[in-house]
Amino acid sequence: MNNSIFKKFGLFLFVLVLSVVMVACGDDTEDTSSDANNTSDTATDNGSADTNTEDSSKLSGEITVWAHPYTDGSTGEGDMWKDFTANFEAETSVKVNFEQIPWANRDQKILTALAAGQGPDVFYVIPDQMPQYAEQQLILDISPYVSSEELSGFVPTAIEATSWKGKQYGMPILQTAESLVYNKNILTELGVDENSLPTTWDEFKALAEKAKAAGYYAFSYAGGGSLNNTLYPFLWQAGGNVIDADNNILINTPESVKAFELINEMYKKGWIPQDSITALDHDSLYFGGKLLAVNGSGISVNRLLAEKPFDFVIAPPLKDAEQLTYGTVGMFVGSAISKNPEAAAEFMKYVTNAENQRTFNNITQYIPTRDEAKDIFDSQQYMAQLAGYTQFAKPGIIHPEGRNVMPLIQAEIQAMLEGKQTPQEAADKSAAAIDGLINK
Repeated sequence: MNNSIFKKFGLFLFVLVLSVVMVACGDDTEDTSSDANNTSDTATDNGSADTNTEDSSKLSGEITVWAHPYTDGSTGEGDMWKDFTANFEAETSVKVNFEQIPWANRDQKILTALAAGQGPDVFYVIPDQMPQYAEQQLILDISPYVSSEELSGFVPTAIEATSWKGKQYGMPILQTAESLVYNKNILTELGVDENSLPTTWDEFKALAEKAKAAGYYAFSYAGGGSLNNTLYPFLWQAGGNVIDADNNILINTPESVKAFELINEMYKKGWIPQDSITALDHDSLYFGGKLLAVNGSGISVNRLLAEKPFDFVIAPPLKDAEQLTYGTVGMFVGSAISKNPEAAAEFMKYVTNAENQRTFNNITQYIPTRDEAKDIFDSQQYMAQLAGYTQFAKPGIIHPEGRNVMPLIQAEIQAMLEGKQTPQEAADKSAAAIDGLINK
C-alpha cells in the first residue's frame, strides 16, 4: 500500500470509532441559544498569511457547502442562501453547490461522507466538535488563507472558539451570550431596585435568601442538562476550568471547587428546586412565576416578549474572581480533503463578512461575531444588551474530549447533591474520571 492508502484507511478507522462514541454520547441538537461566549488568549498562527491570502478573482472550480436550518423557514432563510451563493459565484466564478442538512445525526453524516472522500468542502460546527476534527486532521487549517487583519474585526471570544493549538480552523458567524434574566414582578415584591441588581456571588446569595423567604426559588439549575448552562459559568467565574489544551486537569483546583461548593449551597438552602439533581429544564416554574431568575439567551428573551408572562430585566453576568458566562459560537470550517481549499476558505470569509453577518443574524436572531455588525440590534433593547455581553461569553470546554467529560462530571455533581459526597470529593472524582478518559 502507498502512503495515501494508509491515510485513507486510518481515517476510515477513526470515523468508525468516533461515530460509535458519538452515538453512545447521544446526538445533541444544536443549541446556540443556551447551548444557538473577557479578554481572549487568541490562538492564531497566521505565519505569512498577510501575503498569502487568496485573490478571489483568481478562483475557479466548485465547492459544496453544507449548512443547517437556523430558523423555522418562515423568515427568508432559503432566499438568503440563494443570494449568498449567487453573489459569491458572481464575484469569484466558483460554483457553489449548497445543501441544507438536518441537525439530527449530523456528525455521522459528515464523518461518513469525509471517509468516502466525498462530502462538503465547507460545513458548520460548534466549538466542542472543532478540536476533535482538528486533532484528526479532518478539517482545514485556514491560517494560510486568512490574515490577522481579516480576523481583527471579530469578537475575541469568537476567535478563541474557532482556533486550536495556534491554528485557525473556523470562521465564526454567530454567537450567543447568556445572562441573568430576572422576573421583574418578584423584584418589586422583594423591594429590589432593578437598577441595583447583584453583580457578585455574595450579592446574589443575599438576594437568593430573600427570594426563598418570600416563597420563590432564586435560580434554575437543570442538573440533567448541559454543564454549559449549569456548572461551567460558575466554574469560570471562580477562576477555574475543566481541562486545557495540554491535558492539564483543572477541575479540582481550589478555584474550581468553589463552583461545586456554590451549587451544593444553593441546593441545600433550597434556592434551586428539589428536582435540580436531574431536571432538564425549569421552564414551567419560570414562566409560571415561581423562579426569580434564569440564565437566559436570545431565544429566552424572544419567548418572554412573545408570551408576556411577566415583566423582566436582564442583568450583566455575575462575577467572583472573573466576570464570565456561557455563550456558544457557530462557525464554518473547511474539509481537509477539499480539492478546492482556496475557494472553500474564501467562501468562509465571504459568508462571515460584516454585511452578510447582518443579513444572517437579522434573519436568525443570533448575535453577530463582528462588533460592527451588531448594529442590527440598535432598535432591539434586550438583544443589544445581550450582544454587549459576548465579550464575557466562553463557548464551553475547547478540547477534543469536551463532550465526553460532561457525563463524568455530571454524575459526581448529582452524587454530591444527593449528599453522598462533599464538593471537594465530587471535584476530585471528576478529575480522576477525566484522567482515565484521556489517558486510556
